Amino acid sequence: MTSPSPAARSQAKFTQGSTMHHVLVMTSTGSIGLVAIFIVDFANLFYISQLGVAELAAAIGYAGTIMFFNTAVGIGLSIAASATVSRRLGAGDAKAARRMAGVALAASFTVACLMAAALFPILGDLIAVLGASGPTYDFALGYLQIVVPSMPLLCMGMVLSALLRAVGDAKRAMYLTLLGGVIIALLDPVFIFMFGLGIDGAAIVSVLSRVAMVAVGLWATIHIHNLLGKPELQHAREDLKALMAVALPAVLTNVATPVGNAWVTMEIAAFGDEAVAGWAIVGRVIPVAFGALFALSGAVGPILGQNLGAGLFDRLNRALKDALIFVIIYSLLAWALLFLLQEPLAYLFNATGDSRDLLAFFCTFAAAGFLFNAALFVTNAAFNNLGFPLYSTLFNWGRATLGTIPFTWVGGAYFGANGVLAGQAIGGVLFAIAAQIICWRVLAKLRSKNENAAASSEAATADLPADALQSQQPIRTR
Repeated sequence: MTSPSPAARSQAKFTQGSTMHHVLVMTSTGSIGLVAIFIVDFANLFYISQLGVAELAAAIGYAGTIMFFNTAVGIGLSIAASATVSRRLGAGDAKAARRMAGVALAASFTVACLMAAALFPILGDLIAVLGASGPTYDFALGYLQIVVPSMPLLCMGMVLSALLRAVGDAKRAMYLTLLGGVIIALLDPVFIFMFGLGIDGAAIVSVLSRVAMVAVGLWATIHIHNLLGKPELQHAREDLKALMAVALPAVLTNVATPVGNAWVTMEIAAFGDEAVAGWAIVGRVIPVAFGALFALSGAVGPILGQNLGAGLFDRLNRALKDALIFVIIYSLLAWALLFLLQEPLAYLFNATGDSRDLLAFFCTFAAAGFLFNAALFVTNAAFNNLGFPLYSTLFNWGRATLGTIPFTWVGGAYFGANGVLAGQAIGGVLFAIAAQIICWRVLAKLRSKNENAAASSEAATADLPADALQSQQPIRTR
């Protein structure tokens, strides 16, 4: 193997330095942008709740469940882009990384267009299946009919942000998502209140923010990093195959989460609009409180991918351990903060009755389960970047079905809406623990395979005559 060019070497920044430093920097910068978007989503519900129409808050809950499917597709495609591009950067092949980046962006746009076209005609049916009816149904449908056509922009924005993280530009990846949040924060009150558009105004602003994210993301990847290359016909089949080998399982993995949430929404819907409104509030509180853990799952991927491409298995193990340490500390702190802030949150969203009870139960008990959810996020990122994406699919679907349906059904039957949340939290623990066990076994097998291959290569080299040895290209070492 020839030595990588200086440019390629400089782009593989995660193969050097402290792994915990990389985890903290990538996660902190990623979480700022993500939490900015989540806070604005949080603010959307706050603005809507101030209109004094209970059905509007419930409509946001139903619409959010459907939009979670769209977001899951974008997350899966961005995971594939990050994994494939970072791996090539780690191996020192900058040209292949640029080509793969172009393939990833084109594929994400195409897939998102097909998904939006398939979803749009059946939006009403999906909302009805979840349990919406009357004015709540109408509000949710109107919101989705505006937002769903912008799904290609959402997916492209996610992929562009992932490409920036893959090259190690955590700061601009943060600015990209932060931009979307700032636009929504500034324009939401204008469209919702000044223009009198209500929930439709919130939907329009979401579309505008996605346009801005794509524009800035393209500028950064093309003009700052020269990372976005044109797909080449002679490599198109090979590149697309490599991308889809990660993308398809990653999309399936991430779709599992909204499937599980859809089931939870259906279970909670049986207890009325107040309970669904409470669930909508919980759904906005979770990403704000645990935003850093959502960012961690995307941040650790490029770190693992580059070190795998470079064959640095000690750093792989260390990076994964550092990520899990971060999960434990952050989850406990966030849970404690939610416990202290449950009353102000209820007051902020005008939550009363069942809505207030559900929010209080989450902040006091169910939020603790997110420690295990976050651990599963990290192991899924590891599986996707180490070449075992089907494992992440298996564990996420297991959690969304066997780890959700029976537990929430029993919890709801005996303890109402609070029992549904408790069941979802308890069921996730089992799959998080199992995923950890398998993940470390996978790492051990990869390391053993790499060491055996290196030993075989050395043995073959030792058998070569002296003149042949002199003609060999230098092996890259770190």
